[in-house]
Amino acid sequence: MAEKQYLIDAWELGESWRLFRIIAEFVEGIEELHKIYPAVSIFGSARVSPDDPIYKKAELIGRKCAEAGYAVITGGGGGVMEAANKGASEAGGISIGMNIELPLEQKPNPYANVRLSFRYFFVRKVMFIKYAQAYIILPGGFGTLDELSEAITLIQTKKIKPFPVFLVESSYWKPLLDWFENTLLKTGKISPEDMKIFTVIDEPDELIEELTRRVVL
Repeated sequence: MAEKQYLIDAWELGESWRLFRIIAEFVEGIEELHKIYPAVSIFGSARVSPDDPIYKKAELIGRKCAEAGYAVITGGGGGVMEAANKGASEAGGISIGMNIELPLEQKPNPYANVRLSFRYFFVRKVMFIKYAQAYIILPGGFGTLDELSEAITLIQTKKIKPFPVFLVESSYWKPLLDWFENTLLKTGKISPEDMKIFTVIDEPDELIEELTRRVVL
């Protein structure tokens, strides 16, 4: 019995000390990012290669954002994240990569000139939301959908100040948006106003024009 109780106490002590690691990640992120304004967070698949049109579009968007005066924040990995960081960096802008430690290690891309590493997804997600004046969502998988869902939920529930959410590549997002409209909206699970939380846009120049109209430098 005594031995069992000791193991329980040791586990509880470990849980308590984990809080300091979590706080440390918040402190590091805030210290590094609080002085950066304005910024956009760009999301998309890590699985696209440099010859993919989506990679090229992400790189162009990153470059144009930097040229327009916006810092670019990504998850710091490959694919769309790498492309956006590359475009911003090569344009002389602030290019932020917020890498996450994963069991299958995500290798940080070389184009971020501000680098942070996170152990906890939820801390990293707070940094994305807290320091972005807009979200730009390119085609991606579960992780991209997670970031999209969190942002539009927080805006819908008025837990954060609304900011622009752009969905890039309408052909990719159309099936999801059809489901939003024909299932969620028609069955009353969301309101018509909720469909206005995000904007679907294809052309990088139009995106930057809309971004600068809605996010004043």
